[in-house]
Amino acid sequence: MARIPVTATLAIDDADLEERFIQASGPGGQNVNKVATAVQLRFNAAASSLPPTVVERLLRLAGSRATVDGAVVITAREHRTQERNRAAARDRMIELIRRAAYVAPARISTQPAFASKLRRAKSKSMRSAVKQGRGRPSIE
Repeated sequence: MARIPVTATLAIDDADLEERFIQASGPGGQNVNKVATAVQLRFNAAASSLPPTVVERLLRLAGSRATVDGAVVITAREHRTQERNRAAARDRMIELIRRAAYVAPARISTQPAFASKLRRAKSKSMRSAVKQGRGRPSIE
């Protein structure tokens, strides 16, 4: 069973991917009605060997491409040949799984520096003085 590398530590089984070829619309001339060049790539994420947290993020990222039973379906029809559509669908699926596997580091909240607080207060008072000068002059 071949494994497809997604990240340095994560790979999916080639057997988990199911391909169906369908007729594509668009360019192709007379060939378009005879040959099924578009690819529907189906990856059953719920039954795969991916960690549950990655599966959860994958289904959330997939949006409308995710089915109720936990599968992700990607359709590729932008090329004229099955091979190129197949490669495009696999690339898009791997990129989607790679995005789901990435966990953003937790943000560490910090306090503004004392000097930046002083600069902000000074700029506010200068702006206030400019606006005060725009008023009607006093009679004094």
